[in-house]
Amino acid sequence: MAPALALMALFVVYPVFSAARMSFYRWKGFGPMVDFVGLQNYVRVLADDVFTDAVVHNFIIVFASILVQLPLGLALALLLNRRIRGRGLLRTIIFVPYVLAEVIAGVVWFQLLQPRSGLLETMLTSVGFPVPEQGFLGTPDLALVTVFVVLTWKYLGLAVLLFLAGLQGVPDELHEAAQLDGASWWQVQRRIAVPLLAPTIRTWVFLSMIGSLQLFDMVWILTGGGPANATTTMATYLVSQGTQRSNFGIAGAASVVLFLIGFAMAVAYQFLVLRRDTKDA
Repeated sequence: MAPALALMALFVVYPVFSAARMSFYRWKGFGPMVDFVGLQNYVRVLADDVFTDAVVHNFIIVFASILVQLPLGLALALLLNRRIRGRGLLRTIIFVPYVLAEVIAGVVWFQLLQPRSGLLETMLTSVGFPVPEQGFLGTPDLALVTVFVVLTWKYLGLAVLLFLAGLQGVPDELHEAAQLDGASWWQVQRRIAVPLLAPTIRTWVFLSMIGSLQLFDMVWILTGGGPANATTTMATYLVSQGTQRSNFGIAGAASVVLFLIGFAMAVAYQFLVLRRDTKDA
């Protein structure tokens, strides 16, 4: 285990402690950190409307992912678990976006959503669908919704894959017994398949929640946090403060706040939700 622990210490543990130490200094990225400011960076971060809006955006994505991707992914998994024509092709089509690199997917959607020249907007205009003058990504009221649609397209395949794997673990004997008792397909799914899939659903919700809090790549490529900070997330905020404004102390404080929020939610979810799966095991 020594090589793995050494890599983890070098690329995970050390950067975490470095960011925490950086958060107590006013530092522009050059020279030693000598301007100690204590908790001043945290006060500035928590008082910054851009950061508080970023927290709200992250939580909007968290709840929207659960409310939209969960039922949609579950419905697709139940459908694709049946013997239907073209099932393998449909599974591939749904899962391919997830295996694409975020940069590739982001660049493709950025080009598709370009105002007046993007393929998607051109197609919508040709059929008489009204499109915003600044484009879907350039309109503050629509930008976050558009980003979420792209995220759903990108990550829905993971939900479907996990749910399909969970459905494979449902014993065939239960399906056969229910059918012999006269249960319809829908009743079998509602009374047997979905309840037995509950541990998998809880695991997916946890992964979706943590991923939504750490959201960076797709937002940075599509909008960079704009327009007018309408799509800023905690991750894009701290990267912007560090790399574009050279406020590394502010960025460090924001990263610590992000870590604490994610850690608190993970512990609470583990204690309140996942603990029942551990007890059952």
